[in-house]
Amino acid sequence: MICVRCFFISATRCLSESSHIYRAHKSLGVYRGTLLSAGRKRIDYTLPPALTMASSSHPPPHRNKLALEKSPYLLQHASNPVQWYPWGDEALEKAKREDKLIFLSVGYSTCHWCHVMEHESFENEIIAKIMNTYFVNIKVDREERPDIDKIYMTFVQNIYGHGGWPMSVFLTPSLIPVMGGTYFPPVDKYGQPGFERVLLSLSQKWLENKQELIRSSSTILDILRQSSKGETLSGSPPPSADSGNKCVQQLVRSFDPEFGGFSDAPKFPQPVNLNLLFHMYARDRNSDLGKQCLSMCIKTLKKMANGGIHDHVGQGFSRYSVDGKWHVPHFEKMLYDQGQLLRSYSNAFVATKDTFYSDIIDDIVTYVTRDLRHKEGGYYSAEDADSLPSANARQKKEGAFYVWSAEEIDQLLDKNIKNETRLSDIYIYHYGVKKNGNLEKRQDPHNEMTGKNVLIVYGGLEKTAEHFKISVDELKGHLKDANKILFEERSKRPRPHLDDKIVTAWNGLMISGLSYAGAAMRNKDYVQYAVDAAKFTEKYLFDKDKRVLLRSCYRGDNDVITQPGVPINGFHGDYAFMVQGLIDLYTATLDSQWLVLAEELQDVQDELFWDAEGGGYFNTTKGEKNIILRLKDEHDGAEPSSNSVAANNLLRLASLLDRKDYNEKAEAIFKHFSDTLTRIPVAVPELGCALLHYHDATTQLYIAGKKDAKDTQELLDVIRDRLIPSKVLLLIDPDDTDSIISRKNELVLKMKPHNGRATIFVCRHRTCSLPIVEPQQLKELLDSAK
Repeated sequence: MICVRCFFISATRCLSESSHIYRAHKSLGVYRGTLLSAGRKRIDYTLPPALTMASSSHPPPHRNKLALEKSPYLLQHASNPVQWYPWGDEALEKAKREDKLIFLSVGYSTCHWCHVMEHESFENEIIAKIMNTYFVNIKVDREERPDIDKIYMTFVQNIYGHGGWPMSVFLTPSLIPVMGGTYFPPVDKYGQPGFERVLLSLSQKWLENKQELIRSSSTILDILRQSSKGETLSGSPPPSADSGNKCVQQLVRSFDPEFGGFSDAPKFPQPVNLNLLFHMYARDRNSDLGKQCLSMCIKTLKKMANGGIHDHVGQGFSRYSVDGKWHVPHFEKMLYDQGQLLRSYSNAFVATKDTFYSDIIDDIVTYVTRDLRHKEGGYYSAEDADSLPSANARQKKEGAFYVWSAEEIDQLLDKNIKNETRLSDIYIYHYGVKKNGNLEKRQDPHNEMTGKNVLIVYGGLEKTAEHFKISVDELKGHLKDANKILFEERSKRPRPHLDDKIVTAWNGLMISGLSYAGAAMRNKDYVQYAVDAAKFTEKYLFDKDKRVLLRSCYRGDNDVITQPGVPINGFHGDYAFMVQGLIDLYTATLDSQWLVLAEELQDVQDELFWDAEGGGYFNTTKGEKNIILRLKDEHDGAEPSSNSVAANNLLRLASLLDRKDYNEKAEAIFKHFSDTLTRIPVAVPELGCALLHYHDATTQLYIAGKKDAKDTQELLDVIRDRLIPSKVLLLIDPDDTDSIISRKNELVLKMKPHNGRATIFVCRHRTCSLPIVEPQQLKELLDSAK
């Protein structure tokens, strides 16, 4: 196969092998420069006087086409001097009509380096004029359009081996990528070419040798198209369950035994890894492998909760830490992390019964319901990493809202506790606060947090309590009081920007997390929050007439939910994550309306996204306008792959509703991703969970009884006290003969309460246990099962 990088180098050789010299002549109002091409040929140019406008610190508002958009990210750029367009016909037709390259910039509103590139380049009048003269400039919110992001991120990753945001890609008018990258500095530094030089070099290449650039880029596209094609379905069976063991061994090799997690710096939570490890533990709790899996989970979750990635004052978790100790976070907080971590900490609590984990569950729910929840139940996307250090400051800094000086803490917590011990003494000791700050230089490359502290716990509650000769309960009370004081003080600071876009997929993850937490903690409030989010989805994000999910909605004035003139239809991830959330919500509530909606959305996604030839789901619908590649979500990362989630959804719904076609589709997904599951299962741990579910067969827990009856709840408590892998839970209400389960699953028709008492049937491989009415008998059966 031809290497993509080779064609990329050929296509952009003028950039990598040329130098750029320019001179500014302010008195003449012109901007002159010279390009030295690869052949050392001098190319002189003069930009018109309009390109030499002095940079203004206060550009006039709404200078470009983004002013009419709903996305918070696009609106952030509406005042740039760059003539940005949103992705759409107007911009794409302009590029064709004027025969110009497209500069595509993709990011999201809470992205730190997106802000940096905006300030350095997109607010720079001279750079903006170059962009406006030679390019059609398009801004895309990756959270609105994950399909566009996926296509061009695949291109960037094939070039560099990695990607990130902001993503910067140059396209031909026919949308074929010719060159790309992530963040570009305005001038040459960090070993990268300056953005200005990139712009001028590519524009010159387009003017001088357009056909070569088109030929090279077309070849790149052919390679990407070929690599994105899956194998056609064959008669071979799905991979074996050994993929689960292999995935564990691959995770063991990357595991950090001191601080947990599965990488060096930067370190991400990666709940998908924890899901696989909890599943492997639950399959065989008493084996050495099972115990090892649980140990890796609780080590990681405890170190994360004690680390700076956890907001000890205001709750919730940041997206990742820049170091390997979970100490210094990239301070943005994402909804999708909170939802997934709720599931992880719920599993840890069920497995250990340690209240440390239940406290973190309550912590996350407190944060999302206080700071990310719309009053009608939907959840906003994220909070920014950057904020103003003070109300009078003009420049935002990363982490300004979250960090503390030792002097601030000492003054705010100047309260005597016992003898000569002050509250500040306890707090400073417990959270590793230092007089000159507790960050290393390499953790703060821009000197934005000099002299500040990011709170982190290295020793734990017991060590601090012993040091100050107090009980752990006393210590918890003191720390709670101190954090309340600091929270009130921090609330006076300028808050980070809130991205109040409400994304369907991420609300699906939050519904799952809240449902898990509600069941694990027997907390009806958590479950109600999940119900409210599901109702919000039905009301604002599901077009019942067209039977399609929408990707997102937005908070308008007075908290009114709005949509753009042409709403964005949902992508496969929106369906997969929402179906998962609805199944989990049914499991927590046993309210069949959520199962009805889950089946409907599953059938819609099968119509819109299923690949009948190769298996698996495409991200986009067939015939989507202005999309050059239909790709499939493959690897599990910060978010699980939509195909991984869909595979498990299909298996669960197949069992709940006796839908054999769902089971066949799950098999087809395993076959499509067979190579990855066999060779590098660590790339798809969530899909590995589904594969184990497929091989182990579903554990079906059928309860015949009234939902709110005491005897039914006693049986439910036994189930919810245990991690049971590959389970589905069904309620058969004897008075509801028309329920979705009774109508679709013949297995349940003969299941009735025994002697008037709630009765459970435990079934696997279409074979069921004798009816059980005693909770103790159910405990013994479940605990004896491997």
